[in-house]
Amino acid sequence: MRNNAFFFSLKIVCFWSVLWFGLPAIAAEKKVTLLFTNDVESAYDPIPAFWLDGLERIGGIAEMTTLINEIRLRQTPTFLFDSGDIFTGALAKETQGALAFDLMAAMGYDALGIGNHEFEYGVEVFGWQKNRAPFPVLSANMFYKGTDLPFAQAHTIIERDGVRIGVVAIMGRDAVSAIIPAFIAPLDVTDEAIAVQKSVDAIRGEVDIVVLLTHQGKTAPMQTDAETDPRTQRDIDADIRLAGAVTGVDVMFSGHADAGTPEPVVHPETGTLIMQTYGQATHLGFLELTLDGDTRQITSYDGKLIPVDADKYAPDPLVRAKIEAARAQFPELFEVIGKSSTYMNRKYMEESALGNLFADIFREKAGTDIAFLHPGSLRKDLPAGDIRRVDILDVYPFIDHVLTMELNGRQIRDLVEQSLTFERGLLEISGFEVTYDRSKPERQRVLSVSRGGKPVKPDDVFTAAAPTIIANGADLFTTFTEVEKTGNAGLISEILLSYFANHDKVEAPALGRQIDLTLK
Repeated sequence: MRNNAFFFSLKIVCFWSVLWFGLPAIAAEKKVTLLFTNDVESAYDPIPAFWLDGLERIGGIAEMTTLINEIRLRQTPTFLFDSGDIFTGALAKETQGALAFDLMAAMGYDALGIGNHEFEYGVEVFGWQKNRAPFPVLSANMFYKGTDLPFAQAHTIIERDGVRIGVVAIMGRDAVSAIIPAFIAPLDVTDEAIAVQKSVDAIRGEVDIVVLLTHQGKTAPMQTDAETDPRTQRDIDADIRLAGAVTGVDVMFSGHADAGTPEPVVHPETGTLIMQTYGQATHLGFLELTLDGDTRQITSYDGKLIPVDADKYAPDPLVRAKIEAARAQFPELFEVIGKSSTYMNRKYMEESALGNLFADIFREKAGTDIAFLHPGSLRKDLPAGDIRRVDILDVYPFIDHVLTMELNGRQIRDLVEQSLTFERGLLEISGFEVTYDRSKPERQRVLSVSRGGKPVKPDDVFTAAAPTIIANGADLFTTFTEVEKTGNAGLISEILLSYFANHDKVEAPALGRQIDLTLK
């Protein structure tokens, strides 16, 4: 009680000091709320929360919007940012990314940092569609190849309720390896720290807070329950290094790794607060800052990830209407083309029924001995029962082809060893078998490679099939670049759609092609 009386008296003294003597009053502290997302990837609808206790359904863009709007009703200035990867899926493809921008506009985003998925349809398409955004689309380190002509705005300043925030964005050079090379070829992606520091130096003196949006580091493990699978947990080392290499950055919201941070990570030297969500609109990032009334320095913070409980937050009617209107423009996407015997979920660090199925389909269509599929290309799980066109196109949303080639036993083993680093997940395979020991050093984990029970020798030669992206060496599978491509079996979307249309019910293949003998 005495403490309350003291502070009340202090306020009275300050008030009369201003009136009588012109002395400055003590400025009140200011609270600011920063909301953020990353790797939303057109996750329009809630999904079963089978990996979480206490939640039946999680996610959904319209449901997230309701949560965002509830937070905006509080008495603090609120800002909303995204750290990239807004495109993917059938509707995004049909609208060439326009729908993603329209939804973000309806949700009230303040800025977007560019991610690698924004180039799914090529530089020209994205370069045109980003003009649609009523908010700044940022990247400080992208330039047209061989020039100093920027591809995007480097930074911006946003002011709300007397708070000025400077926003800078970069895409990491390592994220470029997750893009089909031809789709990013017109651009140079330059040194991240140099670009960030140049922008920060240009605006630091004019703003209260500097927010950096990054899209870098290890690519995300595309696994629905990655949040609770320790094997899929990505680090944010690239963001920590960048936070230590630049000065003047208060907050970093990152993406690409889907490395959820339940609370802010504080850089030990610069004090930068670093956060990231698990992606796919399952969680909303929340960071409340308290600013000193005079200096506007951050005096305290509260950061967390809020699960988007789809049974708690009703879908926002405006956002839901925009999604349904887009779906109505493309009714053919929702035609039933086949059936699945069971729900098939994707895995990143081990073989999955879904990965095995698609690899088998590629091998059958190409007429090859073996086939490969990279797990990062599987963006959603396959439901049980009726399968619509959109289900297939959302599972494998990329404009890609199945290429054929010849590989010898040594090259196959090299590809499997690269796979077993788990840097880009475990390659799904068809037509051969592998045993391995993940406790051994990298590049020494393969115990055996066999086909039909017979060991594969280094000089054995097999015909092989693989999607264009890895066949051209992306996702670090550079061994594919050693061989000439002998043919093109067709567009992957058409191959998958035709397969389901020509089978009464698609069964899940058995597991056991890649066996981990670590614990045996």
